[in-house]
Amino acid sequence: MASGACPPPMKATSNGAFQGDNPLDFALPLVILQICLVLVVSRGLAYILKPLRQPRVIAEIIGGIILGPSALGRNKSYLNAVFPPRSLTVLDTLANIGLIFFLFLAGLEIDPKSIRQTGNRVLAIALAGISLPFAIGIGSSYVLKQTIAKGSDGTSFLVFLGVALSITAFPVLARILAELKLLTTNVGRTAMSAAAINDIAAWIMLALAVALSSHDRSPLVSLWVLLAGCGFVICAILIVPPISKWMSQQCHEGEPVEEVYICATLAAVLAAGFVTDSIGIHAMFGAFVVGVLVPKDGPFTSALVEKVEDLVSGLFLPLYFVSSGLKTNIATIKGLQSWGLLVFVIFSASFGKIVGTLVVSISCKVPFKEALVLGFLMNCKGLVELIVLNIGKDRKVLNDQTFAIMVLMAVFTTVITTPLVTAVYKPARKGRISDYKYRTIARKNANSQLRVLACFIGSRNIPSMINLIEATRGVQKRDALCVYAMHLKELSERSSSILMVHKARRNGLPFWNKGQHADSNHVIVAFEAYRQLSQVSIRPMIAISSMTNIHEDICATAERKRAAVIILPFHKHQILDGSMNITRNDFRWVNKRVLEHAPCSVGILVDRGLGGIAHVSASNVSYSVTVLFFGGGDDREALAYGCRMAEHPGIRLVVIRFIAEPIQEGEIRRVDVGDSSSTKLISQDEEFLGDFKLKIANDDSIIYEERIGKNASETVSIIREFNSCNMFIVGSRPTGEVACALKSNELPELGPVGDLLASQDCPTTASVLVMQQYHNGAPINFSSEVEEHFPDDSESAS
Repeated sequence: MASGACPPPMKATSNGAFQGDNPLDFALPLVILQICLVLVVSRGLAYILKPLRQPRVIAEIIGGIILGPSALGRNKSYLNAVFPPRSLTVLDTLANIGLIFFLFLAGLEIDPKSIRQTGNRVLAIALAGISLPFAIGIGSSYVLKQTIAKGSDGTSFLVFLGVALSITAFPVLARILAELKLLTTNVGRTAMSAAAINDIAAWIMLALAVALSSHDRSPLVSLWVLLAGCGFVICAILIVPPISKWMSQQCHEGEPVEEVYICATLAAVLAAGFVTDSIGIHAMFGAFVVGVLVPKDGPFTSALVEKVEDLVSGLFLPLYFVSSGLKTNIATIKGLQSWGLLVFVIFSASFGKIVGTLVVSISCKVPFKEALVLGFLMNCKGLVELIVLNIGKDRKVLNDQTFAIMVLMAVFTTVITTPLVTAVYKPARKGRISDYKYRTIARKNANSQLRVLACFIGSRNIPSMINLIEATRGVQKRDALCVYAMHLKELSERSSSILMVHKARRNGLPFWNKGQHADSNHVIVAFEAYRQLSQVSIRPMIAISSMTNIHEDICATAERKRAAVIILPFHKHQILDGSMNITRNDFRWVNKRVLEHAPCSVGILVDRGLGGIAHVSASNVSYSVTVLFFGGGDDREALAYGCRMAEHPGIRLVVIRFIAEPIQEGEIRRVDVGDSSSTKLISQDEEFLGDFKLKIANDDSIIYEERIGKNASETVSIIREFNSCNMFIVGSRPTGEVACALKSNELPELGPVGDLLASQDCPTTASVLVMQQYHNGAPINFSSEVEEHFPDDSESAS
C-alpha cells in the first residue's frame, strides 16, 4: 500500500481471539467496548456529583472530556486502541441517531399550547434573555476573530456565537428547578415558560446559522436552504398533528398501544431527519419539529416516551458526549491570551443572560431577588449548548481552540446555576398555620371535619386505600370527611419526568388537583369515580419529586391542607402466595422521614387486600376491625381511628385492652415502663378509655374486652385469636409492662405489635394500620438509619 493512503475500512465482526483476531480491530466489538466504557465513566461521575445536586448532563459532558484527548487521550496507545480515528464514523453515527431521538423527546417536552397562553411579562423576559446575549455574542465573535479564530467565515461564525451565548437548556433547567423545589413558585413557573420560548427561538436561530454555514457557495444557496426549511415546517404543521391525533384517539387508557403506531411515529422522526439533512439544516431539526407537533395529551405520548427514552437517554446520548469530548482538547487553551479569552467568554455569556433578564424582570415589577434568580436560571446551558457547538465544529465554523473554550463555558455556567440559586433565593417558608388545631384523630369535638392525606405509590394500592376511606367516612353529614389522595411519583433523569411536570404544572407543581386533565391518568380517574359514588370529598393530586426529599412534599401538603392524619403505604405488598414482597425499599425510608417530620398523626397501611381487589360499595361493606390497646398516645390514636370506623354500619369493632397480671401478695416484681411520665400516661389512658366505654354503652357493634398478658408468648397467643378479622389497628409505640415484653427489631417504624402482625410468621390475612400520634413534631428519630441509605441528604435537605 502506498504511503499516506487511507487505512482499509473496519470489518463488522471478528473471528475471535482464539483464531488470531484482535477484537479491537473490528467495528462491533470495539463499539461495544466504547459504549461500556462510556456508561461506566458517566454513571460513576453522576454518582460522585449527585451530592452537589448537579444534573446528570454535567457528569456526561465531563466524562466525555476525560475520555478524550484532554485527559486519558494524552496516552496515544489508549486513544489509538479504544478510539482509533477509523472507528469514529461508527461512533458518530450512533451518537447522532441517539441525538435525533433525544431531540424528538425534547420536542415532546415543549407544549405549544402553554407557550401560546404565556403572558406578556414572560414573553418580555424570554426575549430579553435572547436578544442581549445574542448581541453580546456578536460582539464577542469580533474579539475571537481577531485572536484565535482568524480565517473563520464571518457571518456564520457571528450567528453561531450569538446562538451559543443566548441559549437556555430547557430540559436541564426543568430538572434543576424540580430538584430545588422551585417549580411551584412564581420564579419556577416564569423560568420554565421563558426557557421554553427561548428553546424554540434558539432552534430557529440555529437553523439559520446552519443555513449560513455553507462554504464555497453563493448566498442564494443559503436563501434556498432557509426557504426549504420554512416549507418543511409548514408541511409538518399540516401533516403531523392530525395524523398523531388520529393515532392517539385509537389508543385507549389502560390498554397497550399497538406497535404499528409506535413504529410509524419513529419512522416519521427518521424521515423528517432525512428531509432536513437533505435540505442542509441538520437531521435533528426535523426530529425536534415532529416532537413539538405531536399532541401531548392521552396515553399515546406516554407510551411513546417509555419505549424510546431509556435506550436513548441511557445508552445512545452518552455516546454523543464522548463524541464531543473527543473533539475537545483543553490543551489547545494555552497561554495567557487563551485563558483570558475563556474568562471573557464566560463573563460575556453570563453578563448578557443575567443582566438582560434582571433588568426586564425588574421593569415588570418582579422583586429583585426573584429577578436575579431568574437571570441565574436562564444562564443554564447544558446539552443544547453542546449540540450547537458540535454542529459548528462539524461545519468548520469553530476551530479546536474556540470549541474547547465554548465547551468549558457551557460546563461552567451550568455547574454554577444550582449553587448561585440556593445561595441567593430561599423561598419564604410559611409559618405555622394558626387555625390548624386538629392534628390528631383523637379530639374533643368529634363532629369536626376529619382531613386525611392518603398517599399511594401506584394502582396496586388504590382498591385497599379506597376501601379504607369508605370505612372511615362514617354516616354523618357529607363534609365530615375530606380526603386528599396523593399519587407519589419519582422525578428522575428520564424525559417522561418532564412530561409529568408539564401535566402537573397546569395547576402548580408538585401537586396536581384533578381538574379537566384527569382523563389522562387512570389513577386519578379511580378516585374521581369513587367521589361521585360516595359521600366523601376527595381531591386527587400528584407529588413529583426525588425519593430523597419527597417526604417534604408530603409533610408540606399535610400542613397546607390541615390534615389530621397521613396514611402511607407500607413498602411491601402481598403477592399471590400470601407472602409480602418488597415494592421498593426507597419507600421505607420515605415513610421513616414522614414519621420524623409529619405535622400531624401518621398511619402506615400494611395492605393485605382490604375488601379484595375492587372497591366495595357502601351497602356491601362488612368488616371486622380489631384494635389492640396496650397504652400510650399512639394506642389512643389507634382506638380513636377504630371508633371513627365503627360509625359505619357495616363495621364490627373489637377492642382488646392488654393489662399486666395483678401482683400477688408478697411478690416482688421489677417493672420498667419508661420514664417518670408513665404515671401520667396511665391516667390519660384511663380517662380516654372511660370516655370510650360511656360512648359504646348502648352500641352492639363494638365489643370491648380486657385480657391479661403474663408474658410475650401469651400476649402473642391472644393476638392470634383475632387473626380472622379484616384489619388490625395498633399503635406504633405502645407503653406498659405487657408491651415492653414484645421486641421489635426488623421494622422499628411499625413498632413491636405492627412488626409482629406484618411479619411472615404471623398467620393472618388481615391488613394492619399502624398509628403514630402527633406529639409536637418530634415523635421518632430514624436519622442514623436514614443517613446510611441517603448519605447525600445533609446536602439536599432544605
